[in-house]
Amino acid sequence: MNTKHLKYVIEVERTCSISQAAENLFMGQPTLSKVIKELEDSLGYAIFERTSRGVSPTQKGQEFLVYARNILLQIEKMEALSETANSNTQNFSISIPRAGYITDAIVSFMADLDENRGINVNVQETSSFQIINNVTDGSFRLGIIRYQVEYENYFFDYLMEKQLQYEILWEFEHLALMSVNHPLIRCEKINYEELREYTEISYEDTIIPYLMQSNSRANNNGKTSKRICIDDWCSQYDILRTIPTTYMWGSPISEKWLTQYSLTQRRCKASGHRYKDVFIYSKDYKLTALERKFVDKLSEAKNEVAFKEYK
Repeated sequence: MNTKHLKYVIEVERTCSISQAAENLFMGQPTLSKVIKELEDSLGYAIFERTSRGVSPTQKGQEFLVYARNILLQIEKMEALSETANSNTQNFSISIPRAGYITDAIVSFMADLDENRGINVNVQETSSFQIINNVTDGSFRLGIIRYQVEYENYFFDYLMEKQLQYEILWEFEHLALMSVNHPLIRCEKINYEELREYTEISYEDTIIPYLMQSNSRANNNGKTSKRICIDDWCSQYDILRTIPTTYMWGSPISEKWLTQYSLTQRRCKASGHRYKDVFIYSKDYKLTALERKFVDKLSEAKNEVAFKEYK
């Protein structure tokens, strides 16, 4: 059995689509379909079946995928032995949500790397659902996911299914980030209904495991929401500063960003605004000394913003 074939079926499971998996693997769909069919024939049972949600593992296929992930994880550990032996290379990879304090921690962590040794760092900002898949398939060793507290059980069940261990980093309230020149800035308390009259900047990170539905905020009273969807972390601050009638939701950020971009953060009571950040990695994975240093940097960055007072 070719280990490449194991990576193929894991990619099909991740995307729920043979055509999308083939595209991601830079191969033709007929070729991938043939490989899976030959693998299923050699095993004597089907790994996948077609459902209303796309391609999903069969019951035996789910068991096969567990073994496949474990085999690839063991291979990765064997390959990592050479990295351990070569102490001249500092290896680190993490998949993260878009969050100011996490970015601050990564920058501080990278600034402390030994420039006299090799540096191999890979950081990706993406959605929580994608982060889980990235860690599951081994694309990244570490991940940090962010979710609304009300959906915690769905995420925990999904983490267990993917055989990932987790550590809760922080529970916090989403704050409204806006320009110091925003029309509501002089209000002693900001009312959610008033805030909704302005343009929200948002990311499209809305997939919830098992529900697979959009979790966008509802438009109350039939009002049409105004929204700008972006995918670039830095441009959000430029938009907020340049267009004072915009705002966005997020975790507390450090004072340096607020000062640099003439921004402020305010409380605004609304349902579904309690969030958690959770650190994840494979069930049998042991953090390296370098990764533990990052965890320390993450704790420092979090503490810098966690105890600020907000109106």
